[in-house]
Amino acid sequence: MSITKDPPGRSPGSLARALRELPGSGRTAFGPQDRAAAPPQWRVVAVGLVLAVLFLVGVGTVAPATMVGTAALGLALGFTLFHSRFGFTSGWRQLVAVGQGAAIRAHMVMLATASVLFAVILSSGFALAGEPKGFTNPIGIGLVVGAFLFGVGMQVGGSCASGTLFAVGSGQSAIVLTLLGFIVGSMFAVFTHTFWTQTVPQGPSVNLAQVLGYPGAVAVTLLVTAAITAVTWVVARRRTPPPVERPPSARGVARVLRGSWPMWVGAVVLAVLNAAVLFVSAAPWGVTSAFALWGSKVLQAVGFDMAGLAYWQVPANARSLAAPVLADRISNLDVGIMIGALVASAVGGAFVLHKRIPWKLALGAVLGGIAMGYGARLAGGCNIGAYFSGIASFSLHGWIWAVVALGGTWVGLRLRPVFGLTNPKPADSLC
Repeated sequence: MSITKDPPGRSPGSLARALRELPGSGRTAFGPQDRAAAPPQWRVVAVGLVLAVLFLVGVGTVAPATMVGTAALGLALGFTLFHSRFGFTSGWRQLVAVGQGAAIRAHMVMLATASVLFAVILSSGFALAGEPKGFTNPIGIGLVVGAFLFGVGMQVGGSCASGTLFAVGSGQSAIVLTLLGFIVGSMFAVFTHTFWTQTVPQGPSVNLAQVLGYPGAVAVTLLVTAAITAVTWVVARRRTPPPVERPPSARGVARVLRGSWPMWVGAVVLAVLNAAVLFVSAAPWGVTSAFALWGSKVLQAVGFDMAGLAYWQVPANARSLAAPVLADRISNLDVGIMIGALVASAVGGAFVLHKRIPWKLALGAVLGGIAMGYGARLAGGCNIGAYFSGIASFSLHGWIWAVVALGGTWVGLRLRPVFGLTNPKPADSLC
């Protein structure tokens, strides 16, 4: 959502006019850091810490130590996502709507850092839970349709997969509806699994590390991320976009725990944490497969025979359905993100429950979630599993996912006003 604010002493719109008069190189990527973080909400912090302990203990009762370590990394991911306000949905919206590429440049820092770390781990063949394997998926019709639906859905639903989890953890009630939509959309994909995997032709899987070796794959990834970074600067000089708004922040050393972090710091930390997930659990960070599991567990509990469906007869999926939820790797990362964001938001004084949700916003949240849940299963992942972890794993499908999802973003921006949502505009003071 675009926000227009002017500092005290300026007439409304004067800052926007002044910014428009500057040459492209004269506008900063970020607005001023002029809002202090609110005091910590200690009761909420206490609740979050208790939940974190119970969560880790619960995982330890049904899963090995490596799974407990994975759950702990989920907590760290939630803490990082909230304090860096790392935006996938907003970053693509800002780029497409007004040419602001600050968030996309942070994405490139994240991808470049992760690719180097992944190369070391994958080439070593060693991880704590067994041989590490990245995410490599086919390039086919399902990828294109799924990525496009996800791009549309994240703009209409107001969040991406990781953003949904950390927003729910920080108390944003409207995003709970997006999460429910994610689960419903994932269930639609479960029921249509045979069509997308057998009726629709499957394309090849292309992994750059297998084609070029790890040094070559890393070099190509670094060149592409550098080229995209350069393109965002060119676009910014031509379009002079409004700066990105900075969230409230603590000062000095307290900023580490109370936020907000610079976006590039969040990018590096997320890359390191994703590599840690790969090293501990032998697979990268993912999000959306857990939503299909949660929905199926609910239907199973009320009498549906989910195990007979083709999706759940895939050996890896069948093992997840038969085991407790806390034994599922992706579920533990997801739950950890929500609890970690709860603690982070409360420490930063930003935990808040939205009591009133306009019906248009609620409808968009649900529909956007459904589109993302369905699209993620078709494409073999979301902004994390396909885009972040796919590219870091040197899978070509990750780059294709990003391009197609960007096209979906363009369509999603045009649908947002239908659901009472706004887009950034060139005349805004901040975006």
